[in-house]
Amino acid sequence: MSPAPARALRPARFAVRSLFFAFGTVTGAWGAHVPSAKARYGLDEAQLSLALLAAAVGAVGALLVAGRVIGEHGPRRVVPVAAVVIAAALGTLLLHGGFAALVATMLVFGAAGAFYDVSINAEGTLLEERSGFKVVSGFHGMWSLGAMTGAGGCSALLAAGVPAAWQLGALAIVVLALSLVAARSLLPDHPPVPDGPRRWRLPPPRLLLLGTLAALGLLAEGVIYDWSVLWFTDSLGQTQAVGGLGYAAFAAAMAASRFGGDALRSRFHAATLLAASAGLAALAMSAALLLHHPVVGIASMALVGAGLANVVPILFVAGGRQPGVTPADGIAAVSSLGYVGLLAGPPLVGAIAHASSLNLAMATLVAAALALGAGARLLR
Repeated sequence: MSPAPARALRPARFAVRSLFFAFGTVTGAWGAHVPSAKARYGLDEAQLSLALLAAAVGAVGALLVAGRVIGEHGPRRVVPVAAVVIAAALGTLLLHGGFAALVATMLVFGAAGAFYDVSINAEGTLLEERSGFKVVSGFHGMWSLGAMTGAGGCSALLAAGVPAAWQLGALAIVVLALSLVAARSLLPDHPPVPDGPRRWRLPPPRLLLLGTLAALGLLAEGVIYDWSVLWFTDSLGQTQAVGGLGYAAFAAAMAASRFGGDALRSRFHAATLLAASAGLAALAMSAALLLHHPVVGIASMALVGAGLANVVPILFVAGGRQPGVTPADGIAAVSSLGYVGLLAGPPLVGAIAHASSLNLAMATLVAAALALGAGARLLR
């Protein structure tokens, strides 16, 4: 298919940017309010882990069918439905009477988020294909910007004394309105669903490979998300504020690198860029673990963020362009395996830290990045 005129695709591109930002804002806001949920329901660590696991289970379960549903109905129809469910779950998250209702809400919240996520990624991949220009990394940059906005905004509102339930309720209304308006500008047509049985099938080997690489990349991300601040405080003996600065450096570098990622993807082959990105992350984390200095640690967090920034955009685009499957099916397959890595990373680090030390356990990121770099050549 020849590239479509840029002007004709402009409304859809703007809509997808808005939807990525909205989804990132929801993710960041929820991250900032995990302690709010813990306090509101009087949860211990085990109960909180179960609530978080419910969201992950809902997401993985939805990913098994998301590709087929989105392929049949298109993101233009799926996004509004997913947005309604997300808004309802988010707005009532801190208003339930008990733990069981919270777990059920988290299950639905995770499932709706998976449908929303695959929809906007499928739309972004198709826009990149039809325009002839690299745009997906920039879309993911909007997600990172939204996550920073959601987390930072909610933290500021908490400091100002605004009740957590009010914050999530207001955000739910804004995200729903933005999603409903933006969805109207999405592309009206998507590739047809291939003929064949509609039951779930194991993805083809090529998608399994891409999903495995995504699992390695998201495993590395998960290590930073859940353990980096604790590494600064326990292994380096720094304050929580210094650890937060390291985490902020990681997030900011990831966002900036995603906005510049489309230029890199236009210049370098996906396999080359993925291998170089993984190598940068492995080298930076190795320096942090070996030199054991807070300044090096903060700088290394930024380089790790820059290295991991374009892993998901590269692999999602590759998954959405596999022959014989729709973009939504391909992205859902890669996403579902990626989630496995995201879920497995933090407990793996915890187990190694319990058996030895957190400093050694953080080397899990180095191992995952090295494996990702070695597997990147298979993209050719």
